[in-house]
Amino acid sequence: MNDPSQTQANVPPILRVAAGQDLYGEYRGLAVSYIAFKVSLPDPNGLLVVENTLYKKRGPARHLHYDQDEWFYAVEGEFIIEIGQQRLPLRPGDSILAPRQVPHVWAHVGETKGRLLIAFMPAGNMEAYFREVTQANAMPSEDPEFWRAHGMELLGPPLPIE
Repeated sequence: MNDPSQTQANVPPILRVAAGQDLYGEYRGLAVSYIAFKVSLPDPNGLLVVENTLYKKRGPARHLHYDQDEWFYAVEGEFIIEIGQQRLPLRPGDSILAPRQVPHVWAHVGETKGRLLIAFMPAGNMEAYFREVTQANAMPSEDPEFWRAHGMELLGPPLPIE
């Protein structure tokens, strides 16, 4: 029969994060939004989920991830996302997957606050990326080497907001 103490030792911790809170109780600003870590596992092959709350119309630069799929779920607000050659709206309740190695870019375009859940599979260096870019409470550097160091390729500017 299995030893219950052995079974318990192999069970990952339960991660509960209250609404509006960060897993670590920290604040991470990006000039136009803030990032809250919701799920972060110690293994870089695991899952990272962030909540990005946007209070201005904007989004990141066009990029791709070498080794991660990126999943978006719109919680609040309106977004436009381009994945490869497809341009699609993203409204509350909608989700979309940007596969690894495929260029993508998105922007909050709504008149009210926007909120996205974004999952990275595997997590790779994305937690380190968000920790670094939010130190200055500014949009990420457009230095291609900075992006490469975190497993991404910078491909162009953010989407223009009409």
